Amino acid sequence: MTDRIGFVGIGHMGVPMTANLAAKGQPLTIYDVDVDRAKAHAEKIGAKAASSLAELGEASDIVVCMLPTGAIVRKVMESGLADGLAPGSMVIDMSSSVPTGSRELHAYLAGKDIRFVDAPVSGAVPRATTGTLAIMVGAENDADFKRAEPVLLCMGDRIFRTGGIGTGHAMKALNNYTAAAGFAAASEALILGKKFGLDPETALEIMNVSTGRNFSTESTIGQNVLSGTFKSGFGLALLTKDVKIAAELSKELDANLPLVAQTIAWWERALEELGGEKDHTQAYEVWAKVAEGK
Repeated sequence: MTDRIGFVGIGHMGVPMTANLAAKGQPLTIYDVDVDRAKAHAEKIGAKAASSLAELGEASDIVVCMLPTGAIVRKVMESGLADGLAPGSMVIDMSSSVPTGSRELHAYLAGKDIRFVDAPVSGAVPRATTGTLAIMVGAENDADFKRAEPVLLCMGDRIFRTGGIGTGHAMKALNNYTAAAGFAAASEALILGKKFGLDPETALEIMNVSTGRNFSTESTIGQNVLSGTFKSGFGLALLTKDVKIAAELSKELDANLPLVAQTIAWWERALEELGGEKDHTQAYEVWAKVAEGK
């Protein structure tokens, strides 16, 4: 690969993702709003650090964004990054962004002759560290997908072409909505069972060899909820944001599906009571109090 890679966002996910890019020998320049943090990380992994978004654009042929929201991605584009990129460059948005916003950003960048691909991920920090993320890719055409693919393969081992622009972000939101609904359903089952006299650990063990098992029963609730650690590594604000994207998509498409509407209401209640910095698994405690009439 001859493209020079830029990366914006050195957070929980960005740190291991850039480390994997650098380890694969990619010519890499990174940027973060915390310039000192970016510089220290760049020195650690053998990359370069840009002091501004415009400088990052000038040093890159492909820029990867891993930021909290699509609105922030749009802001960094309008704050110098897009102006620094040469015509024919590409932006890969790996954030969890609103699908319609991705299409709007695509149109904005197309006006500057900059290509755009949305490529959100699943797997959280553990799989970002091992370079085994699942990546969902929305691209306008095969050429854009093929250009982005070698970059993505440095960070993930399962790359899915989901369709046109925005479909990757739609798939990410729908996947996380499904996971959030599964966590909520399993939590309610354990809370109700405990009120009736069932031991939660026994109930969870039975679920995991029965039809009620899901990712949360197998990998989250025992390790993070029943243990009382609440350290899954996925923040409550981030999961709630993804569920909200799915709920808004239901409204935009005039589907008005009831379960996604109830699911976002449930998660937003937990977010309101706990605050966004809490681990998403702590929502269990909020719902348990509701069951007790508190």
